[in-house]
Amino acid sequence: MRIALVRQRYNPYGGAERFLERALQALERNGAQVTLITREWTGNGARRVLRVNPPYLGSLWRDAGFARAARAAWTRERFDLVQSHERISGCDVYRAGDGVHRQWLEYRLQHATRLARSKVRANPYHRYVCKVERRMFEHARLRAVVCNSRMVRNDVLRHFQIAEAKLHVIYNGVDLEHFHPRHRAALRDSARSSFGCAPSDILFAFVGSGFERKGLGCAIDALGRANDARLRLVVAGRDRDAAQFAARAAAAGLAGRVKLLGGVDDVRPVYAAADCFILPTLYDPFPNAALEALAMGVPIIVGSHCGAAELVQAGRNGWVCEPNDAASLAMLLATAAAEARDEKMAAAARAGAEGFGIDEMAAKLTQLYATLGVRPA
Repeated sequence: MRIALVRQRYNPYGGAERFLERALQALERNGAQVTLITREWTGNGARRVLRVNPPYLGSLWRDAGFARAARAAWTRERFDLVQSHERISGCDVYRAGDGVHRQWLEYRLQHATRLARSKVRANPYHRYVCKVERRMFEHARLRAVVCNSRMVRNDVLRHFQIAEAKLHVIYNGVDLEHFHPRHRAALRDSARSSFGCAPSDILFAFVGSGFERKGLGCAIDALGRANDARLRLVVAGRDRDAAQFAARAAAAGLAGRVKLLGGVDDVRPVYAAADCFILPTLYDPFPNAALEALAMGVPIIVGSHCGAAELVQAGRNGWVCEPNDAASLAMLLATAAAEARDEKMAAAARAGAEGFGIDEMAAKLTQLYATLGVRPA
């Protein structure tokens, strides 16, 4: 089967791109001929890449231009199946890895100031995304939507007129060997030393780009409220406003206890050093980082509007927090400080990831493609 995967940009630090690179390799091992349609790509998984890079000014023109060019490319190539990871109408399969934009806006507006709400509502980009999102989900050609959590599935049903049978929950896959507790054991001492952690320090790892949506501000505030000098936070990820978050930590008296690493090529030392993973995100369909942490044997704290919350067994392999509630999160940090190093919790974390290997994910995708069949020319 000739499959086209559509993703506008590859960012080596992004969870969606890490998923794509592994999925490409797994799908090809299962016999699929995969072509990636993209603006730019630096990965090694795709044997064939179609680069489409129309000029643009601003995010709205960027997305609209790429959508037109990508659609023209897959029409010209006559693929058996087109799976898009971007909101582009006319694809056969859409992977809703970015969730539902109008649901994210709904959560965002709940916690925004009046001025911020006005700016969001006046932003033409948000209006564009909501328009193309509806057009895509309700397009007659769309045959399946891959939802990476039940939360996303429910959000799609809530906001769009779409047959429930088109929605398939296929969780992200993780490389269970690459992210394994034995690597945590081997890397832990050196990684903690590099982060300046004493043996008694309790280190929380935050892994993700886009700090506002991922809840880094809440994590910093909660660390300050916890009033425990042992607690530390290490942040791996990129954000254009990273300096503002560093200043926020300094203003809270946490400059020596919050370390922003920027983008990290290999995140395993971060997980290895950590006692607990934290991502109090405002909205996140399913962060790969949470699954990677579990696979390494690291308990997790994630927000209730996060798909990874569906993997949490409270008090066994992690905890679920409410977004933008620094006071409650501070109490969870105290709980995690007391319990996260328990070997039973580490074992439960690993067990929680073992059903989500990359090959299992690829097999479910392949099965989905087989049920869809090949579209006639």
